[in-house]
Amino acid sequence: MAIMTQRKLFAMVLLAGSSCILSKRSQAQSEVTGERKQYADDIRENYNFRFGKDRISTPGNAAIEGNDFVQPGAFPTAEYCGGCHQEAYSQWRQALHSNAFRTPFYRASVNILLRTKGIEFARHCDSCHNPIGVLTGALTQDSKVDRTKFDADGLTCTTCHSVQRLQETAGNGGFVLAIPAVMVDENGKRIPGEVPNDEILKNPGRHAKAVMRDFYRTPEFCAACHKANLPNPLNDYKFQRAFTAYDEWQNSKFSKRNPLTFYSGDFTTCQGCHMKRAPLTLPDYGAKNGTLVSHRWLAGNTAVPFYYGFDEQLKKTIEFLQAGNYLNVDLFAIKKASDGKMIAPLGSVPFTLAANDVVETMVVIQNKNIGHSLIPEVRDLYEAWAEFTVKDASGAEVYHSGFLKADGKLDERAHSFTNRLVNTDNGFVDNHKVWTIHSVAYDNTVQAGRSSLIRYEFRIPANAKGPLTVTARVNYRHLRQTYLNNVLGENHPAYPVIEIASRSRTLNLGENAVADPDPRDNPEWMRWNNLGIAYLDQFQYADAVQAFNEVVKLRPEYADAYTNIALTNIAWEKYGSARDSLERALALSPDDARALYYLALLERRAGNSDAEIADLEAVVKRYPQSRDARRDLGTSYYREHKYPQAIEQFEALLAIDSDDIAAHYNLAILYYRVGMKEKAAVQQALFATKKIDPTAPTNSLDFLRGHPEISEESVPWHVHTDLAEGSATHRDQPSVKGMTGGSYQ
Repeated sequence: MAIMTQRKLFAMVLLAGSSCILSKRSQAQSEVTGERKQYADDIRENYNFRFGKDRISTPGNAAIEGNDFVQPGAFPTAEYCGGCHQEAYSQWRQALHSNAFRTPFYRASVNILLRTKGIEFARHCDSCHNPIGVLTGALTQDSKVDRTKFDADGLTCTTCHSVQRLQETAGNGGFVLAIPAVMVDENGKRIPGEVPNDEILKNPGRHAKAVMRDFYRTPEFCAACHKANLPNPLNDYKFQRAFTAYDEWQNSKFSKRNPLTFYSGDFTTCQGCHMKRAPLTLPDYGAKNGTLVSHRWLAGNTAVPFYYGFDEQLKKTIEFLQAGNYLNVDLFAIKKASDGKMIAPLGSVPFTLAANDVVETMVVIQNKNIGHSLIPEVRDLYEAWAEFTVKDASGAEVYHSGFLKADGKLDERAHSFTNRLVNTDNGFVDNHKVWTIHSVAYDNTVQAGRSSLIRYEFRIPANAKGPLTVTARVNYRHLRQTYLNNVLGENHPAYPVIEIASRSRTLNLGENAVADPDPRDNPEWMRWNNLGIAYLDQFQYADAVQAFNEVVKLRPEYADAYTNIALTNIAWEKYGSARDSLERALALSPDDARALYYLALLERRAGNSDAEIADLEAVVKRYPQSRDARRDLGTSYYREHKYPQAIEQFEALLAIDSDDIAAHYNLAILYYRVGMKEKAAVQQALFATKKIDPTAPTNSLDFLRGHPEISEESVPWHVHTDLAEGSATHRDQPSVKGMTGGSYQ
């Protein structure tokens, strides 16, 4: 009895102590809530709610639970986290996330926005680059918020690790934060603010519950910022998509969500490429088996580590870019002007060359293993381009395109993997003034899994010493020289130019025999396949079919070869031929979703609605995240007046991509027809602002007329040459058919 009494007493003491601790924490949480409300009330008194009551981050999307301002001190510092996570902290300090706001490259553009339109518009940019600044109410006129610490830290540990849920995949800061917490209490409630390290070490599970969510490992988490739009409140014009790195991944082979990719691959997320595990160099309690996922987020930004002298970050970034498996450069074929016949693929067929021959070289650049386009973001600032050189045996330069000029600027006629943004004054959108964008003159980026064909024409000099060495390479610089000049002045050091991939071949004057394949070359069937993909994207359908037929000869068992012929013939409106090819593909692979999708399009054209719907239903069942299949199945149901089923498909499509114009358009009609008029009005308004402005191409055409040196980049099948049309001489006169050529030096 005495023992039981003692145990009861001890239990009562523990319970009382626990209640006391819980009471203190509850009191502390109440104090935090009260302090936040008082702080928010003070901010609201002078905050510029230009875009609507309670819209604290518009034209950005950053959000926080309670939809109210929060004190800067609510965010524990990165140094605090670094006490236990030294490796992650040291990597983060040199990475782009920690330098998201303070760099002169970002500040130059956002300050132009601030000066020309007002600081409240900068909430659009800072929702990703400096969310603490947005959510503390610092981005308003005459702000009294002390920005010193969080401006220097950009995205800290506790911004990413306080995200509780994601908004729709629209980007621009599409996340919802909670008040930062590094621990939860015994009941799972978040404990705001800093907690002593020893308490965290005693309760690592409760620490993990506060700072980790399963969706942190998903591409959708990255999409919160690595997808962006330009909304009406920012540009006073209309909604425009800015960049879509997430969408490009979602449509790539790595997502396993799209049946229409040209190649298949293993599932890989953004984190799988950009946060690879590596051995520790510093102590870190977050490590597993001596390794930690990288918090360097290695990608393409060499400018920031170069500017700050972050040698380790720069070294690892260059190593990442030169890993060797992202791009494939293929010197695929040549044509001699004397007969125009394609000699292909180089290395596999014999040929002859002689002095004075005019030679067109066909270079195929394959985006082989990048999970997004080349280049995925901020294309007006980044430079990736093809460089092409021809040298004779003495080292004399016969031809050179894609060179850097003496002032560091890129040859205007280089083939660059970028776009040209045009503003309302029909000029180039310089200094990343995205709020002035009105149209896109052209876009030469290469999407994931696709290829680009670049043509170079040169004359072999009469006195050339053979053999000739022909080299094609893809170079990358972060950032454009003109932008670097604008930000840093013209006397800045030369920023790194990285060769991502290259290929050279020797061309003999005289006989050229068949050569052994180079280990860097794709198999011959893939070389033809990539050429076909490039032809298809350049609308050269006859040539694409011919290339894909070469794939059939080399791999008759390869079902996709027939499907590639079929999709080309569909684009060419040769539907009978397309059906024959698809039947052959399905004979080889009866359940092939890719072939079934294109067959459904043919069934629609033939009026076979039941077969059309059955094929698309089969594709959607296997690929529920397929945008194309959902869109077409919704259309098929709509045409058959199956409105509820059509609505289901278009709603699912919007869940995948909240900006899909076809979904907005069709839902506006469908909702109206089933009596859901309010929903119909919402979708009608979204379609009206997101649809393409039919007048925008006028700006693009005016821009291209005023810039003949780059205008032919907008023509998919252009030739880079400096041979004058119909002339025997080639110096000084750029050709009419190829104003994008290099120059003799």
